Amino acid sequence: MSFSLCNLTADPKEKLSGELVLNNGEFRLPATILHGEQPGKTVLITAGIHSGEYVGIQTTVQLPRILDIDKTVGTIIILKVINRSAFEQRRGSMGVSDGKNLNRVFPGDPEGTEMERLAYAITQNVFPSVDYYIDLHSGDDYERLTPYVYYAGVAKPEVVDESRKMAERVDVPYMIRSGVASGGSYNHAASAFDIPSILIERGGMGAWTTEEVLSTRRDILNLLSHLGVYQGEKDYRKYHPLDVVDVCYQYASHGGLWYPEKKVGDIISEGELLGEVHNYEGNPIEGCWAEFDGVVLYQTESLQVLESGPMIAYGRISREFDSRKERITKYWGKRSDSFLSQRRSELHSPLAKRWREVICSHLPQDRRLKILDVGCGTGFFTILLAKEGHETIGTDLTPEMIEHSVTLAKEEGCDCQFLVMDGENLEFPDKTFDVVISRNLTWTLPHAEQAYQEWTRVLKDGGVLLNFDANYGASNLLDKSDLPQSHAHHTLGDEMLQECEEIKSQLPISSYNRPAWDLSVLSQTDMREFYIDLDMGERIYVEKDEFYNPTPLFLICAKKKV
Repeated sequence: MSFSLCNLTADPKEKLSGELVLNNGEFRLPATILHGEQPGKTVLITAGIHSGEYVGIQTTVQLPRILDIDKTVGTIIILKVINRSAFEQRRGSMGVSDGKNLNRVFPGDPEGTEMERLAYAITQNVFPSVDYYIDLHSGDDYERLTPYVYYAGVAKPEVVDESRKMAERVDVPYMIRSGVASGGSYNHAASAFDIPSILIERGGMGAWTTEEVLSTRRDILNLLSHLGVYQGEKDYRKYHPLDVVDVCYQYASHGGLWYPEKKVGDIISEGELLGEVHNYEGNPIEGCWAEFDGVVLYQTESLQVLESGPMIAYGRISREFDSRKERITKYWGKRSDSFLSQRRSELHSPLAKRWREVICSHLPQDRRLKILDVGCGTGFFTILLAKEGHETIGTDLTPEMIEHSVTLAKEEGCDCQFLVMDGENLEFPDKTFDVVISRNLTWTLPHAEQAYQEWTRVLKDGGVLLNFDANYGASNLLDKSDLPQSHAHHTLGDEMLQECEEIKSQLPISSYNRPAWDLSVLSQTDMREFYIDLDMGERIYVEKDEFYNPTPLFLICAKKKV
């Protein structure tokens, strides 16, 4: 069926551009509607609610040209400049006739001022047709900010949860749960219409750059794919946003000349000087100090600051709400039984000998070694190397894996130690081990860079790091066409594999170019003398049997400097 929004009607498989007419012609907003051939959800994308914030506006101008109607499922509404009159008169981010901030007056008033009437028109005519909402902003012409995303936090629990999931897909370092239900467009859409909603902040100082627009375009495409309204490939992402809480907005008590001491994105400590206000004689008349440890989100970077005007905003970084590790642990716990069965068989298969030969070729041969197997799973490497006479300790974040490791070591008559431990936060002293070894772990980690730093820390000087992994983030686990029928993935079921795909999508490492990224990170630690083997998987997985791994395995071997 066709899709209609006020005066605009798009037929199936049509990309329609024109003006969306609101309030009997008072407001004419440049718009594009993409209406797919297949039915689906409707996503609203807006920019220019603050007309002096140009990154979002330029992004929405470009989006219709790059979005393919053949890949669209459902409907995408793009409103390119909401506060059009202020944009065309270069009047900043306030209403031309009333000087009001549009993003403070939702749901609006049909009998109110210009911005109140515009907010009311959008509330009544646009939001009722929408299932998801993405609002694009940046810093004002006097503000610079580090990229971050707000998500609607005052709405039904399921709406807040969906809003958060949207925010987690945005390639920015931080996200903030909004604590208000009205005033802003995305807050009101979520609370009044049950629309999962986010607001992306990127750019500022009354400018835009090509890179900022490209980054926002990538965010939009990834979000549209996540929401199921666009059949596109997921693109590169660097971040999984961390929660920022207790945001502090500090305002100037005096107008004057503003001299910030920090840059946006800087980590700050309680009591640090963040900036000063001076008079025309150059004398400080007001200081701004951090009330707690945190990160600078945005600040005024124009020379002048207004009395009662904003100086800086910062918040605490919290990992309390990062549910990825909990989800990862539960997932691998569900798969631990099948891992026990596989590793039990693998220890007595031709693969065990091949693994032993590859590993031992990179180890010192003149002594008994103390070896840490990080992410040991059910203990394959730990047991294999214990049989070679070494002292081995296996760690894994999943308790079920450790329980099975203990069982398997007893069956094999090996004296190994197994501990439940986070591979990103090891509990061993510095320089404890001769060797740190890992297999198929780094691709599952939320903070793989931190893990590499920890593994380097616990290695003795001259110690060896061996990491066997693959670029699993670039593969589709649901594609089992190249796997033998005896393979575990055929018995796990698509639901389990789909869960793994969803977890992968939340991990930045899934979009890195590996092992190039790994080498770049390790080169910034104390690791030296790198050796890379890109073909070892072909030498290990010779037979197409239950152990077969079609994803190319790589080895990174490095030695810690003396």
